[in-house]
Amino acid sequence: MAIKHLRMLLLSTALLIGSAPAFAQIRIAVAGPMTGSSATFGDQMKNGAQAAADAVNASGGVLGQQLEIVAMDDACDPKQAVSVANKVVGEGIKLVFGHFCSGSTLPASEVYDEAGITSITVSSNPKVTERGMKTIFRITGRDDQQGPTAADYVIKNLSGKKIALVHDKSPFGTGLVGEVKKKLAEGKQSVVVEAGINPGEKDYTALITRLKTAGVEVLFFGGYHAEAGLILRQAADQGLKLQLIGGDPISTQELLSIAGPAAEGTLFTFGPDPRKDPAATDVVKEMRAKNIEPEGYVLYAYAAVQVLADALKKAGKVDGPAVAKAIAANTVPTVAGPIGFDAKGDNKQPGFVVYQWKGGKADYAPGT
Repeated sequence: MAIKHLRMLLLSTALLIGSAPAFAQIRIAVAGPMTGSSATFGDQMKNGAQAAADAVNASGGVLGQQLEIVAMDDACDPKQAVSVANKVVGEGIKLVFGHFCSGSTLPASEVYDEAGITSITVSSNPKVTERGMKTIFRITGRDDQQGPTAADYVIKNLSGKKIALVHDKSPFGTGLVGEVKKKLAEGKQSVVVEAGINPGEKDYTALITRLKTAGVEVLFFGGYHAEAGLILRQAADQGLKLQLIGGDPISTQELLSIAGPAAEGTLFTFGPDPRKDPAATDVVKEMRAKNIEPEGYVLYAYAAVQVLADALKKAGKVDGPAVAKAIAANTVPTVAGPIGFDAKGDNKQPGFVVYQWKGGKADYAPGT
């Protein structure tokens, strides 16, 4: 009888243990292109956010809970981004890092704002923070800062050359090209070709023929690395050497894989490299030890999670609007430097620098 009772006790204990709730989690959705031609940026966002969450959890977590990163794929598609946003709402997640493409962030953020979900994005279209929302913040810069930086570089270093402006018809691409065009006009720099392309195409012969006919030497491209790489490679194949300059999506080494030798010398704008900041030294070492190069958006993602973790502590609860108020009211030391936001939700000190791809690596461009 005693043995029978012992077995029943052990079984009851096992059932209780098996049904006990797991250690409480605070979930942060990382929403971006986990698949598709821009998946490299989704990986950067996810890797940086996860590394930051691991560090926070190792130090005891937040509010007695652990951070959990939940990756969600929008493939840089606006409709899919809205589906992701609705999924975030449905799962009760209160905090988001994302999205990447402006075309995704604009509609998704409407869903988040209505549901009281706080988000931090890297999307650069000015409209993202011009709609009066109090729940969205931009940790990187805006196109009306990025575009003038690129145009100033062209005016200073490439003046007198024939310039073309080409975009991919996306909110990001058209917005960035528009800002470049305005600044070039102020500098009395003429543009000989303006065109839009359809992203995802594999043959840009018609565009390249048009550029050749016009004698274009400098091409400012508002779009993503996949199309930029194809244009560069196909132009080289047709004997047209272009000095291409683009925005932050040109920062990935995947451009080199697509364009090959034609990518040499390509210019792009991006924020100051956080890897060069002393505040990031230890994190950079740790990530490289795990064979993760903290390039592009990796450290900005890490910084975004640091900002969210700090705001959670100050808010004292997992509540979107309360976290948003804490973010708006404070400046936080991060791996990307001190980060605070203005009344619109923009980073007060974003900054942009012109980089150049040379010898397989990107560094500050000559004449910057």
